[in-house]
Amino acid sequence: MALMIAGTPKRIGLALSGGGFRAAAFHLGVMRRLAALGILDHIDLFTCVSGGSIAGGAVVKNWADPARLDTLDKYLRTRSVAVSSVIGGVLDPFESRLDKLAASYDRDLFKGAALDAFGSGPRIYFNATNLATGNMFFFVAGGGGPAEMGEHELGVVAAPGFPVCRAVAASSAFPPVFPPLRLDASAYAHASSVEYVTLTDGGVYDNMGINPLLRARNALDYVIVSDGGKPFAFDERPTESGAIVLKAALDIMMEQIRGLEFDRLQHRHAALAGPRPLWFSIDSKEGQAQAGDAAFASSIKTDLARLSAEEMDVLTRHGGALVEARIRRYAPELISP
Repeated sequence: MALMIAGTPKRIGLALSGGGFRAAAFHLGVMRRLAALGILDHIDLFTCVSGGSIAGGAVVKNWADPARLDTLDKYLRTRSVAVSSVIGGVLDPFESRLDKLAASYDRDLFKGAALDAFGSGPRIYFNATNLATGNMFFFVAGGGGPAEMGEHELGVVAAPGFPVCRAVAASSAFPPVFPPLRLDASAYAHASSVEYVTLTDGGVYDNMGINPLLRARNALDYVIVSDGGKPFAFDERPTESGAIVLKAALDIMMEQIRGLEFDRLQHRHAALAGPRPLWFSIDSKEGQAQAGDAAFASSIKTDLARLSAEEMDVLTRHGGALVEARIRRYAPELISP
């Protein structure tokens, strides 16, 4: 799948951030433009968080289907899963809100698929946060490699039969709306060292899923980071409420992590120890197709509610415009003459 540049194969990774359906639609625009530029079919690795896991999982699951992007487009325009999952989980004594979320993903996108269903497509990581250790916990499959789950501290186990819908649900279980996914030793053998593990939204650890892009085993030459998450906004009247201060503090910490991860990519490449990075965020005006696209796209909520036609149009247009602008400026060799 590598892209040939001057007779040499180059491996490309694509990171799809969290940010609910808004981010998923933004990433859809990115993937549509990459397809138009002849690059999408040469992506070797996807690393996904939360809303990015919805987008990446839906597309890679249907990698051989020419309508793979249209399937995701239709889903984002017609489905609202958060409200129904929350209400269903509250009323049903036998299933949690997370179970309802996973069931909705399975019904509408994954159709009972397990991780080993990704065998023939690119390698894909679904990233969550392990609340037992504070580490990134991943589910990975495809690319001709084994289907696995785990993390660097507790260890990794084979997971060919693990349901894709539950991996995506863990990655997108943003607190406190959804409870974490619990794994005991019967599902994840290394959980026995801490009794059990609980997995929450990958954005708690890193909303862009950078770690897999820098692993030596993945040997990437270029990485494209699509950041559709919530940018930190200036507040002319900052809160004095204790509860709201906590939320603001979390937003500030996530913004710090976001900046550090971008620096990490840049410095690793400058030290000849990492791939060439190309990144862009949803609030970027540099490269926007139409004036106001960045502001409008950034104002859309980061929940799991279906998007209007206007929201879809702006988000996909904006994502496509930003990725093409970055490629043409920083890596034009990726585009065939």
